[in-house]
Amino acid sequence: MKERRQIVALYQDPSGPAPVILVSLVHAEGSSYRRPGAHLLLLENGRHAGTISGGCLEAEVLRKAAWLTRSGAAVERYSTLFDDTGEIPYGLGCGGQVDLLLEPANTPECRALVDAFAATLREEHRFAATLLPQAGNVLRRAIWNSAGDLLFASEGLPAHLIAEMHRLAAAATSSGTLELNTQRIFFELLQPPQRLFIFGAGDDAQPLAAMAAQLGWTVIVADSRAQLANAERFSDVSRIAVLRAAEISSLQIQTTDAIVLMTHSYEQDRALLQQLLPLAPRYFGLLGARHRTSLLVSEVAAALGWKLSQCAERLHAPVGLDLGGDAPEAVALAILAEAHAVCHGRNAASRRISAEVLAESMPTAVQAAELRAVCPADFAPQSK
Repeated sequence: MKERRQIVALYQDPSGPAPVILVSLVHAEGSSYRRPGAHLLLLENGRHAGTISGGCLEAEVLRKAAWLTRSGAAVERYSTLFDDTGEIPYGLGCGGQVDLLLEPANTPECRALVDAFAATLREEHRFAATLLPQAGNVLRRAIWNSAGDLLFASEGLPAHLIAEMHRLAAAATSSGTLELNTQRIFFELLQPPQRLFIFGAGDDAQPLAAMAAQLGWTVIVADSRAQLANAERFSDVSRIAVLRAAEISSLQIQTTDAIVLMTHSYEQDRALLQQLLPLAPRYFGLLGARHRTSLLVSEVAAALGWKLSQCAERLHAPVGLDLGGDAPEAVALAILAEAHAVCHGRNAASRRISAEVLAESMPTAVQAAELRAVCPADFAPQSK
């Protein structure tokens, strides 16, 4: 989400260098650092925003982007194989291959897509379907909002194809490509950034807000203490709210949101917890020692008429992963890591690989040769 913010800012900046080419990762096979829906914007002065790999492909793509799009949008495939025109081989570093769409940035189609990016930063949803250029087909695109209203369609795109693209886009659960007869279409689900509500504006809330903002999340800090909840202390957040528990409804918290309750005031926590628990956010972290949390939750459960188990299943308490460290930054890292995992539907347990799995996953001789392809980003070996 951070790269989307950067791309929108650079593309829409009238005083900056003009955008030249937008690169989109539309398909990935095997392992890759980025998944379909990753973007990179190239400006006329050579500056760029976004990434489409772990660093192995950017230099190669940027070097050839203007030449590859000399006749319009194009799709290029990159893998761990040798580059015929390069002085050294390059690769993805993980044994996969990706298809990249490169399109001129001054077209109505590209402007419509960046406008859709910008809409998501206003907490709106968009669906985009792009007819990829191949075998004589030029790039064409259609974009809808969450209600299914058509917001943009390329000139010359037939109505029956728009309808079929919309049907497929609405049914898609992730960004990627599909074959429609002889045509290849890239569907992109453009969702708003994850929202994080931090209740409590103490010193330990500052690194949590800053780290979440670095991820590109929309961060809202709320506290009843105006001397703490101010822009001077939280310069990176999207919104600062000075309010009390009775005013929670004004925040319009949704089930897709994440909440961390860390006021360090027992009375405030109890009042806020009673208001927030019924909202069933995607992630709800409660800061505090176990005995404090137990007493707090038991009182809130009684006030709500809930069982303790009903409260417990909606809470992450003690908040955060067990990463060690007690400095505010360490606590913030532990909280954000857990919230990030939960919001992405992931198990936050370690994925450390065992010797048995290493042996079972050993690549074939051909795969091993491809994996050893050198990436231009690698350091050159030192001569002795």
